Amino acid sequence: MTKDTVSTDALITQIITGIEDVKGDNITILDLRELENTVTSYFIICNGTSNTQVNAIVNSVQRKVSKQLHENAWHVEGSDQGEWVLMDYVNVVVHVFQKHIREYYDLEELWGDAKFTTIESTY
Repeated sequence: MTKDTVSTDALITQIITGIEDVKGDNITILDLRELENTVTSYFIICNGTSNTQVNAIVNSVQRKVSKQLHENAWHVEGSDQGEWVLMDYVNVVVHVFQKHIREYYDLEELWGDAKFTTIESTY
């Protein structure tokens, strides 16, 4: 399966499931499709409570997407520090933060013109 054959909706669903499986918090989807000069269609932002949980979220997302959709992130960075990890799935970029780092960079404010969807935690 290539990047073109995996639906973006299916990818988002598996990413969200991977985050929720390890109790990632404050999940927000930013729809960037109607904004000019963006390099992706969606951001998915969430946070964990420690570098251990941030890396657990990243690993869970990678396993879920790989197992269900047979896809891997095009690029992953920040895993060594576990404070802000970025996973690039081309049409969807996932940002996994520790809470204080998320608050500092405030991507939601930076991309304030995007459409926001908040995912309520089920736990």
